[in-house]
Amino acid sequence: MRPLTEEETKTMFEKLSKYIGENIKLLVDRPDGTFCFRLHNDRVYYMSEKILKLATNISRDKLVSVGTCFGKFTKTIKFRLHITALDFLAPYAKGFGVAAKNTQECRRVDPMSIVVFHQADVGEFIRNEDTLT
Repeated sequence: MRPLTEEETKTMFEKLSKYIGENIKLLVDRPDGTFCFRLHNDRVYYMSEKILKLATNISRDKLVSVGTCFGKFTKTIKFRLHITALDFLAPYAKGFGVAAKNTQECRRVDPMSIVVFHQADVGEFIRNEDTLT
């Protein structure tokens, strides 16, 4: 488990800013303590610094998961959010999806057209539950 590099942090924060905007700083500096992001096996975990200190006692090969998995980096270094991050993003979110069409087009589009691209769903979580740990 290690801190994110400058490039990884920038990529992840750009993705998060699409959904929660300037509220990213509220994820790190919370009233109940300081929280941080750490990378382990291409997955980004969100945890308190107290948990982080306790996790340093466990070797990397034995550590499976710590904190909440926010997402993972693909082989092309793109960041994909996981459904497990939704509980933390929802209070600050402007909306959890990307619009495929503007408002005017949505009003007169046929019922089978794509209006919003999803980022994650509960079915995806259940299908990939064994690999999300």
